[in-house]
Amino acid sequence: MRNIPASGGRMKLSESKSDTSIIANLYKSINNSYRRLSNTSNVLHRIPDMEIPSMAIADEYDIEKMIAEGCFAKIYLAHHRPTGTTVVLKAIHTELTSLKEFAKEFHYNYQLSHHPNILSCYQVKFQTKEYYVYAQEHAPCGDLAANVGASGLPESSCKRIAEQLSSALGFMHLKGLVHRDLKLENVLVFSPDFARIKLCDFGTTTREGVLVSRNNKTWTAFLPPEVLDVVKNERFICKASADSWQFGIVLYVCLTGATPWKSADWVRDAKYAAFMKYQKRETTKIPDNFRRFTPRLLRAFRRIFDHRDEDRAKVTDIMKYMKNRWMDGKIATSKSASNIASAGGRPGDPASQQHPSHQHPHHQHHHQPHTSSDQDSVKYINHRESRNSFDGKLRARRMTSAGLLTPDSGPGASGLLPTGAADQQDAVRTKVWGWLESNDLSCSGSVDDLTFWSTKDTKTLQQQQQQQQQQQQQQQVHLQRRQSAVGHHHHHHQQDLISFSETHSTLVRETRATITSGRMFK
Repeated sequence: MRNIPASGGRMKLSESKSDTSIIANLYKSINNSYRRLSNTSNVLHRIPDMEIPSMAIADEYDIEKMIAEGCFAKIYLAHHRPTGTTVVLKAIHTELTSLKEFAKEFHYNYQLSHHPNILSCYQVKFQTKEYYVYAQEHAPCGDLAANVGASGLPESSCKRIAEQLSSALGFMHLKGLVHRDLKLENVLVFSPDFARIKLCDFGTTTREGVLVSRNNKTWTAFLPPEVLDVVKNERFICKASADSWQFGIVLYVCLTGATPWKSADWVRDAKYAAFMKYQKRETTKIPDNFRRFTPRLLRAFRRIFDHRDEDRAKVTDIMKYMKNRWMDGKIATSKSASNIASAGGRPGDPASQQHPSHQHPHHQHHHQPHTSSDQDSVKYINHRESRNSFDGKLRARRMTSAGLLTPDSGPGASGLLPTGAADQQDAVRTKVWGWLESNDLSCSGSVDDLTFWSTKDTKTLQQQQQQQQQQQQQQQVHLQRRQSAVGHHHHHHQQDLISFSETHSTLVRETRATITSGRMFK
């Protein structure tokens, strides 16, 4: 039997020690990394007990303007005298918010603010007699709701917004947090080309996996179906998939200027029901409001708007579609009515920029900012109609009415105005019509879209008249046919009577002749 050398069947002691030490060091480094991540997560999720000092706002700040006022908070644009800087002060009512809730919002905002796409929160907090106050940075261009027109934004701008917003939400989800209140009002704009946007308002931010109640302050159109189905006072598990759904709604509004449906209820909302059939592959028909998108983006929306939250795509998955084209046709970009009016020579309109308030977007109205003496000032105006309506034609009607362009008037129509006013009216009408033509009010680009306010009712009336005329013609034709049929029948009946009479007379004569001849024969 052949002897095997001992050195060939055994591992050297030096090799064994080196491999063991490498494995041990690797395990140690992984363990240390896990501990550091756990410590960071524990720090983030551990809400500290805060001792908030008492101070009056006027002690260190000069209030330049009140940006917003809502049910829960007031937003001030203030000048900090010691540092000479301009900041935004968020003052939350102490009667409506507990100290624990305020500490939670401030803590999450401050801990997450080092991300480039999350609003910076300063280590400044105090309380007055009526408010809890903390300081934030100022967004000079307002929020997305003020910048998205009735026809949406260009595709390039939407891709910038999606990339930055997905980065901010992905960072929060990596930390185990869910925003839960994602909408246009909570995304601030820092540059006109949307190269820098930031996520804000962490009043409803919650740790993933805990039981929460439904947030009734969020728009119904932005709520995912699993949250919409929750009854009052019912608690459910907080998941990051809810942010994915709201992210998809924000992206859709940025692309089109309107929400895809009023609520994610397939029983009550026909648009959502049509999309669900398409999403579940029960039909190959693409919903009408999704036909403008390319197949690649349609695939992304089908994954984002998956009815089952466990199968829903993550917010960071949108990065897979950045190199693809999103819009199948030309998008009509829109400007606000204030810009159109100012272009038509209407000085004196108030310029406004905005900053989101605390959980009360329903009491805000937004105008596009333009150059003024106080560019850093911001102001909300209550106007629910402009926020609730994303209809491009309704927005166009409001813009034309701002320029006093009536349905019967057109470029060059002066009406009963004086000469100077008529010239100004002509200039405004010309600019509005030029804007409508250059921005292609509808995706089809038909001329009817430019005159919809004057032709819509006329077309409907013409269709009704045509239908009535067709019905009358059909009735006349039917009556004529009936009369002709009756006349024809009457004519045949008369002929039958005449022939019958002639036959009867002939028989009578023959009978009489026969009888007479018989008598003579006898």
